[in-house]
Amino acid sequence: MENKIKLLLAEDEQMLAEILSDTLSERGFDIRIARDGEQALKLARLEEWDVIVSDVMMPRMDGFNFARALRRQGCTTPILFLTALSATSDVVKGFEVGGNDFLKKPFAIDELIVRCRALAGRGRYEQNEPKSYEIGSFVFTPSDYTLTIQNTTTLLSARESAVLHHLVRHKGEVVEASTILRELWGDDNYFNLRSLNVYISRLRRCLSSDSNVEIISIRGVGYRLKD
Repeated sequence: MENKIKLLLAEDEQMLAEILSDTLSERGFDIRIARDGEQALKLARLEEWDVIVSDVMMPRMDGFNFARALRRQGCTTPILFLTALSATSDVVKGFEVGGNDFLKKPFAIDELIVRCRALAGRGRYEQNEPKSYEIGSFVFTPSDYTLTIQNTTTLLSARESAVLHHLVRHKGEVVEASTILRELWGDDNYFNLRSLNVYISRLRRCLSSDSNVEIISIRGVGYRLKD
């Protein structure tokens, strides 16, 4: 029998939390509920989770600050944000603080379940990966968001680290931009593509200390990491 997916739900809206808890429990999830960001942070520290679902608007500590605190502590558990916010800047901020996916309210529970299973599977896969990677003269440590060359360490944002992690896992291969966007952003639309291009530019600057390392653009397709 397949192990249940351990899910931490940070949601202060009682009725929604109860509906999600009942439905997800019936669909193969082992779920715990936190009523605010501070309680969620305590539960996240006490146990290991396969995926965390967090509302953005919560008392005592909002979802963005909750995610930021987790990532600073080295927690790599995938985080899905539930939000009524629709501005592009809010979505970008969510990814910057370490979120992996967004689901806007109101949403279909079946869609939430599919996304949670996908994130949980990705998280379990990444647990079996190396803790660090060599990229030319650099050492990249995804869990710490660090890129080190000689005695100089650069702290990447959560989204920069996620993009580089995807590229380094496929080093030497052409990775389609749409694949990166669907995996990391959840949608390969035009606005997300522009965001990805910005992160690629930032990563190129971070990697510029080693002339043998290059992120090559394949026009109309995607990128290839060469060292």
